[in-house]
Amino acid sequence: MRIVFMGTPDFAVASLRALVENGYDVAGVVTQPDKPAGRGYRVQQSAIKQYALAQNLPILQPEKMKDKAFIAALAEWKADVQVVVAFRMLPSEVWQMPRFGTFNLHASLLPAYRGAAPINWAIINGERQTGVTTFFIDSKIDTGKIILQEKIAISDSDNAETIHDALMTIGAKLVCKTIDLIINNSIQSIDQQELADETLLQKTAPKLFRETCKIDWQQSAQQVYNFIRGLSPYPTAWAALNFVPDVDAIEIKIYESDKEIIAHNLPTGTIVSDMKKYAKVAVNDGFIVLKNVQAAGKKRMEIGELLRGLRH
Repeated sequence: MRIVFMGTPDFAVASLRALVENGYDVAGVVTQPDKPAGRGYRVQQSAIKQYALAQNLPILQPEKMKDKAFIAALAEWKADVQVVVAFRMLPSEVWQMPRFGTFNLHASLLPAYRGAAPINWAIINGERQTGVTTFFIDSKIDTGKIILQEKIAISDSDNAETIHDALMTIGAKLVCKTIDLIINNSIQSIDQQELADETLLQKTAPKLFRETCKIDWQQSAQQVYNFIRGLSPYPTAWAALNFVPDVDAIEIKIYESDKEIIAHNLPTGTIVSDMKKYAKVAVNDGFIVLKNVQAAGKKRMEIGELLRGLRH
């Protein structure tokens, strides 16, 4: 079973590593072109490329997935199946190429949370469980027939990082299980339409943008708390807050918070602070206690350190 693997970030590396270390025949790897990143805009290789190079795996890095030279080179690998983890949308001439098709690992329990940011949105929406799904790619986004799924619980203290890491690990195992089913000709895929209902289909995971990540203090304490942990550590919830009267508000990212459910008469968005150790922001049914933050142009720090710096 010749496998071509397609992916880019750390989340995908676990699956590729599982295939390599368990002796599967990885014929080649497709990942995004090297891109400048960071403060110095140095050209960076994707996490998948770094791992593939270390394993001496052939690599293709197409700018465009429909490029004829890329498709010809991909065909030369003669893949029996293609595995996609955290990559981009594929044209039909690519996903239809292998004789056993192309399957994707998605970080949600499809058909819920189709889209680019399933981990973030599941936490933001207060879900108590999520999981991973392998499914055959078709012409639409995240709509193909489901092969396997595995669930995990989301606790009230989890954030996007902890769930990302948990799903990355169980996802790698699910990729290997899926390959084994294909090898043994024992796939029993399920059409997503059989699982779909309006409630599930309304749970989507669109791409996150800067404005998407701005905190709405009109929401409940639980909603804001979920929003912050659902975006931590990346891309991070943010707000412009006025800690010092008659001084311009400062923009801060909030990585960690706590919630207090308590009655009060303060306007939403009001900051209560001793300017030494604690600061909390009023919402309708209580407060959001700020714990770990980052002011624009500063390092990430505990709230007390930020407050003491603002006093000078």
